[in-house]
Amino acid sequence: MTSYDWIGQYRYEFGAKVGIATTNREGLVLAAKSFEGNPYDGHTLSDTVAQAAQMTGVDPERIYADRGYRGHNYEGEASVMLSGHKRGLSPQMKRELKRRSAIEATIGHMKTDGRLDRNFLKGQTGDAINALLVAAGHNMRLILNALAFWLAWIMSVTEKTVKIVKTDTSRLMIRYQTSMA
Repeated sequence: MTSYDWIGQYRYEFGAKVGIATTNREGLVLAAKSFEGNPYDGHTLSDTVAQAAQMTGVDPERIYADRGYRGHNYEGEASVMLSGHKRGLSPQMKRELKRRSAIEATIGHMKTDGRLDRNFLKGQTGDAINALLVAAGHNMRLILNALAFWLAWIMSVTEKTVKIVKTDTSRLMIRYQTSMA
């Protein structure tokens, strides 16, 4: 796990808000926390980061968030980088800050593929359960896609070996059949 997190917000259909923290490179969801009502995004930052740190056991070094988190209440050791900030950034930080926009695609996939846009579970507990299940489903989709890619690569490499072995055994079988006749 990397120690860089993106934080994003998505509002449920019926008044709950979900805070999502993902890894910088892989896009795995580290935390999905629901908040009742419509709290200010900056006031949800510390709770979302605390859940991500509790789930992974790693405190982030830098947190990348959008401009909606100005005036946040996060008091941890990690530095919070907001989009649009340009001064005093290393080239690596600039690249990572550009990658922050990938959280929007993650939220979009969670809404459409994971059905985060509509919650059928009752109450605040149902909102929290739904957010966690959608996050787990998103991570499972990423893992299964990586495994499918890996399996396809293994199959393409072994297919060349199998073709060579098949041609050699087929020649042997033809010789064996003709010598028996």
